[in-house]
Amino acid sequence: MSVEFVDTNVLLYAQEIGAGRKHDKAQELLIRLFAGRTGALSTQVLTEFYAAATKKLLMTSLEAEGVIEDLGHWRIHRPEVADLIRAAHLQRRYRISWWDALIVNSASQLECRILWSEDFNDGQRYGSLTVRNPFG
Repeated sequence: MSVEFVDTNVLLYAQEIGAGRKHDKAQELLIRLFAGRTGALSTQVLTEFYAAATKKLLMTSLEAEGVIEDLGHWRIHRPEVADLIRAAHLQRRYRISWWDALIVNSASQLECRILWSEDFNDGQRYGSLTVRNPFG
């Protein structure tokens, strides 16, 4: 069973009712991934989600914690030192930001074929990993 990696922005849109079409698309994607048990993310994504949800979306810490708890049932990559080295190589090879390189590394380590994000170029490939924009 192939798992699909979800970036922070998708999680945030799923919580932001005022985001209209993006909210609906993010919700549809997450529902499918929960139902199929094919969702994946990293501790970086969970950390970024909590920070943005409590600051930008004005969720309470308990609300954000509840979302993180639900997502804790997904496959989660927990980076180690070797992952930081791999991410540094990815950053240089693809000339992407450090934070994006960490995301690409985590998705690759979980053997994901798809990375759902609007922060990368739709269709961009990183080895066997392909970026898809759920809002495009």
